[in-house]
Amino acid sequence: MVSDAESAPVFAKPPVTLREVAAAAGVSVATASKALNGQGRMTAETRERIRETARILGFRPNHLAQSLLRKRSFTVGLLTNDTYGRFSLPLMAGVSDALVDNGVSVFLCNVEDDHRLGQLHVEAMLDKRVDGIIATGKRIDRHLPVDLSNLRIPVVYAFTQPDPGAVGLVSDDAGGARLAVEHFRRLGRRRIAHVSGPASFEVVNTRADAYRAALQENNLPVSEPLLGAWSEGWGHEAVARLFGGGEERPDAVFCGNDQIARGVIDALRERGIAVPDDVGVIGFDNWEIVAEATRPPLTSVDMNLAALGREAGLALLSLVGGQPAAPGIRKLPCRLVVRQSCGSPPG
Repeated sequence: MVSDAESAPVFAKPPVTLREVAAAAGVSVATASKALNGQGRMTAETRERIRETARILGFRPNHLAQSLLRKRSFTVGLLTNDTYGRFSLPLMAGVSDALVDNGVSVFLCNVEDDHRLGQLHVEAMLDKRVDGIIATGKRIDRHLPVDLSNLRIPVVYAFTQPDPGAVGLVSDDAGGARLAVEHFRRLGRRRIAHVSGPASFEVVNTRADAYRAALQENNLPVSEPLLGAWSEGWGHEAVARLFGGGEERPDAVFCGNDQIARGVIDALRERGIAVPDDVGVIGFDNWEIVAEATRPPLTSVDMNLAALGREAGLALLSLVGGQPAAPGIRKLPCRLVVRQSCGSPPG
């Protein structure tokens, strides 16, 4: 049997008004407003009493009205075509970290690879009067499928190709490749192979060039990178090429991403080749769900996407605040996360 109390309809309570806060605190509406906004001349005791009254009553200020007065919405849009969030989610964490202390909220819109969807999201952001937009993607050599070049709000690009004259931030892929080669060198490895993704990706060529240069600078034998798919299957196939012939075998393999590296390690294990005792392996991306689950856990180059996002957020804040920013692409350093697949250098 259902009681009257259980069957009674539930209604949302109306929000507490500034007038109610003022009445409960025994002050005028104007004084309450000034106290809650940190303005006006009054004793510290009065200001604290009003703020405590507002807290007890559950008063929330009308941010829309405040935004109209300040000509700011205190929101930022993040556009991406990274459907799975592999790159955009850690980057968004960094953006949020930069903006939260400034009272700015971030909302994410996935444009996939659809120009029409991208345009709809941009128009919705403009309707919401966002203070600016951060554009990010799944590769640095492609534009998002939407034109952001003529918007009347600031736009910062992170991990995607920027428009001419815009501010762009990317990871230093060449520096990341050098980190891997130098780590192998300090471990005493001399025959370092490189297995990476498709040549159609700019990062593949950038990392391959840096790999070759680092080997030459250290007087190590240079071999041509093996290029294929971004997959574990390609890692298996690459091991068959590197270890199936009569040539001198590598004692280290630098991989273009963590999935390839896991395929390499699995294929080496199947051949009875110990990692890292016989062959050291380093990946790229530091995708923790892959790197930490690999056996042995995978040493990998981390692109510092959270730091990249934080810098993008701070750059956008400066532009919103009217501060100029130098156009062009800025490269942020990578870092090497050492796990058991290659070990630490002596000392």
